[in-house]
Amino acid sequence: MPSKESYETLKEEKSLVQKAKREANQEDILVAALGMRMGPQKPPATFWQPLKLFAYSQLTSLVRRATLKEGDRTPKPEKVHNFKVHTFRGPHWCEHCASFMWGLMAQGVKCADCGLNVHKQCSPLVPNDCKPDLRHIRKVYSCDLTTLVNACNTARPMVVDMCIREIESRGLKSEGLYRISGFSDSVEEVKTAFDKDGEKTDISVNAYEDINIITGALKLYLRDLPVPVISYDTYPRFIEAAKLTDAEKKLQAFSEALSLLPPSHCETLKYLMAHLKRVTQNEKSNLMNAENLAIIFGPTLMRAPNLDAITALNDIRYQRQVVEVLIKNEDVLF
Repeated sequence: MPSKESYETLKEEKSLVQKAKREANQEDILVAALGMRMGPQKPPATFWQPLKLFAYSQLTSLVRRATLKEGDRTPKPEKVHNFKVHTFRGPHWCEHCASFMWGLMAQGVKCADCGLNVHKQCSPLVPNDCKPDLRHIRKVYSCDLTTLVNACNTARPMVVDMCIREIESRGLKSEGLYRISGFSDSVEEVKTAFDKDGEKTDISVNAYEDINIITGALKLYLRDLPVPVISYDTYPRFIEAAKLTDAEKKLQAFSEALSLLPPSHCETLKYLMAHLKRVTQNEKSNLMNAENLAIIFGPTLMRAPNLDAITALNDIRYQRQVVEVLIKNEDVLF
């Protein structure tokens, strides 16, 4: 009759056999998914090896992305992806559904701001968790404000910060500040420099003695934004607030409209209005009051979203009133 020790030995051997079968099944699953064998083996064909290794790395990346905590994946503030149709070189997997992206051309879409690759049909399902990367941003001017701010990890666009600092250091008393235009070729030169060198751009008095070139570069940056500082979504709220006659209700409406702006837009507007308020405090020297500045910055900071020509034309006076109220009540509204 077998001893107790023999039964224990047989039980342990049976357990080891079952474990080996489970590991073999897991390996077969990987083989089916990737077409590659894990662990010691005969070297596969040279042609297929790079593709197999690439496929395994892609799958590993997707698993790592899926296991990230939700708090780590969600940026603050949220930003939608800027997807563009893209032709990928070599095999690629959708980073949303983890399925292969078939085809030789235009296999899917790629976010121009963060580089995320997904199927075109998956793009509407991707959460607004874009984290812009400077490697994917080709220029500063004409770049979405939130995209640039998130990519540079700053509160405001570098152009706004740098130009305002330079203007306040040597130009607040300059007559006709913001009203007088700088030499257009020099303004374009500053734009090109920012697109190429970013925050390393030299806009000091040694590079550009005329302060109107710097004000021109700032106004051009604000005009070139694909979404204005006062965004299209909030435009109607600001226009309606400007139409109110009761002072208290008007300020309340403005405050509510400001709360609807994207955080980066609101911070940029706050910084700009504080600067323009300081400009008006030097009115005796520069001859620029809030009304004059509002005429200049009204159409620069806000544009009518898909309105007919007549309506847009009628809105111009309200655009001016919006900026004038923001400048005069900067300390209250922000």
